[in-house]
Amino acid sequence: MNAAELRELQAPFKNRYRESPETAVGTLSASGTIDRDSLTCQIHPQGPSRARAGLHPLAGGDGQTACAAEMLLEALVGCAGVTFAAVCTAMDLPITSAELKVEGDMDFRGTLGVSRDVPVGFQTVRLNFEIDSPAADDKLQKAVELAERYCVVAQTLKSVSASWHRR
Repeated sequence: MNAAELRELQAPFKNRYRESPETAVGTLSASGTIDRDSLTCQIHPQGPSRARAGLHPLAGGDGQTACAAEMLLEALVGCAGVTFAAVCTAMDLPITSAELKVEGDMDFRGTLGVSRDVPVGFQTVRLNFEIDSPAADDKLQKAVELAERYCVVAQTLKSVSASWHRR
């Protein structure tokens, strides 16, 4: 693809976002399931094979490749999940099951250069732990706080806030 082809591909998106800014806002997501026994987190891909990155469909992509921003959310799910599993193990907390879901809101006018007033990247990222456990709420709260504190990806992003609720 050359520059002219890229401009042609993205022109309808840029025009739509100029005319209707609200259509440029999208929520990307990722999820995974924790296996405390093996200290792993199985990432649930949101689309096709994650081995090849391309443009998100809201930026002109065809949806056949992974979006790097979605891969970032998957990395957050994986890191937070593994960290949570390790924290629960260290705290000797019984976890029947746990699933993580992350959503990130992004206005594509920023990344496409439609509006300089719109920041490039996620404006907010929400990380939610869905936990099934007989453990006390204060212990689960502490485990989530420690998982957030020691998650390399979350600490790198710094804008992530974690929450939890029982299944």
